[in-house]
Amino acid sequence: MALARFKDLCIDAVDADHLGGFWAAGLGLRPDERLGPTHLIGPTEQHGLWVNTVPEPKSVKHRVHLDVHARSVEEYQRLGATVLDADSFRWTVMADPEGGEFCAFVRDEVPDYRLYEIGVDAVDSSATAQWWGKVLDAPVVHDERGFSSVHAIEGAPFESLDFVPVPEPKTAKNRIHWDVDTFDLGALVAAGASVVRPAGDDIAWTVLADPEGNEFCAFTG
Repeated sequence: MALARFKDLCIDAVDADHLGGFWAAGLGLRPDERLGPTHLIGPTEQHGLWVNTVPEPKSVKHRVHLDVHARSVEEYQRLGATVLDADSFRWTVMADPEGGEFCAFVRDEVPDYRLYEIGVDAVDSSATAQWWGKVLDAPVVHDERGFSSVHAIEGAPFESLDFVPVPEPKTAKNRIHWDVDTFDLGALVAAGASVVRPAGDDIAWTVLADPEGNEFCAFTG
């Protein structure tokens, strides 16, 4: 039984309107009529993307990044992205207008919604994937190339969460995170999540962290 269900994505930005406009075009979403480009919407709630204004610019490599379906690298360059590495992989590593890394997978056919998968750096990628597989009640695949993926996540409009091994531990707050819905916050904590910021007068959700310290927001009800 799932302890939580995928809800939506969030990205921190210094200029939320600008970055929201980039990702609206980059993912095939549209701005919310009430909130504009800081809240992007699609066919379901799970397609939603919140772009949150923060004062601090990006300072370290994203430990959570987006992989996207692309018609070409050039289309993302026209939106304001830059190429970081076009030669090392079968995909192209790019940076959004605020320097946030993402990977573009060029396809002959591209779906309307462009998010392919979410990549997460982890010191213990296998254990972190197993944890999220348990929380979301979704199957985990350990690839022979070293990474582990959570697949077939209920409600998630992307293929998988991919946990990739890295030697360095997390040192800064992630600028990309996902939100979940849960009926039992205590069960998440009992399973190994830690409370970063409890719900209170200023926020209606609880900020948690997984066993590797990756922040996520839990909504109850």
